[in-house]
Amino acid sequence: MNEQVEVAEKDHFVLYMVLVTVALVGAILAVKLNENEKFEPIKQQINQENQQMNIRVIREYGD
Repeated sequence: MNEQVEVAEKDHFVLYMVLVTVALVGAILAVKLNENEKFEPIKQQINQENQQMNIRVIREYGD
């Protein structure tokens, strides 16, 4: 009468995958926000150049 009791261990695979996914999404968001800050002066310069080039020319018609 030898009984063996098996203890079921919990599988934490899903938990690990969720943690890895959250870490990757956080890293991607950090990189994207850093890129936005890095290219902000260039975007401002392009906007200024577009405003300076946006000159309306009024053509006078001579009869």
